Amino acid sequence: MPTDADVQLANRLADAAGQAIRVLFRAEYEEERKPDMTWVTQADRAAEAAMRAILESERGGDGIVGEEYGDSNPGAARQWVLDPIDGTTSFIAGRPIFGTLIALMQDGWPVLGVIDQPILKERWVGVIGQGTMFNGRPTQVAPCKELSDAVLATTSPHQFAGDDVDAFMGVAKAVAERKIVYGGDCYNYGLVASGHVDLVIEAGLKLHDYASLVPVVEGAGGTMSDWQGNPLDAESDGRVIALGDPARLEDVLEAMG
Repeated sequence: MPTDADVQLANRLADAAGQAIRVLFRAEYEEERKPDMTWVTQADRAAEAAMRAILESERGGDGIVGEEYGDSNPGAARQWVLDPIDGTTSFIAGRPIFGTLIALMQDGWPVLGVIDQPILKERWVGVIGQGTMFNGRPTQVAPCKELSDAVLATTSPHQFAGDDVDAFMGVAKAVAERKIVYGGDCYNYGLVASGHVDLVIEAGLKLHDYASLVPVVEGAGGTMSDWQGNPLDAESDGRVIALGDPARLEDVLEAMG
């Protein structure tokens, strides 16, 4: 179980990342394409470097999984998973719907998660076995009596390929017309935890994209799973479902075919 000291540390990591990001938002900065053709900016690197410096100083025995600077101490049972800017394209476009993601994993399972939007200064903190906090106050998901009533979000339809397209479209056809939101990256999951979005479906995510989201959504009363309904851990395939109302999971899986 995470300690209070772990939660305090996670908040300080988010503070440090936010300071590095805010000075570059809608400003001049360097950017380039990585070998996987995704974008990285000076802000991504500065934010991760700031977080890693704190962890390396204070938690040398823990591991780190970082999007920009790789893994350190990979054999450690406790791993801090860092995504300095989830939604780099939104950052580049000047849209404040990206976020810094911080997770603590114990033996491959996410036990603490932070979603931080440093421009709007909105922060969700989830800890296994505890209620999720939004800006220091408890937050919770909303009930959803029917899948047809759900607000569905996903970052981009371009995430889906092959059979995944049919699975996503099956759910898209089941929800109410005009209640599908595109764009948002990790911000959508915070909105699930706060009861504004009912359902997020995505594919192609990596560990740093989803690890922190699990404690946040589940601590608010929701559920996260893979596309077979299984809990998410370090070995999950990157296809995820986030649901505010766990009672709708079977409906979603049926709609996915």
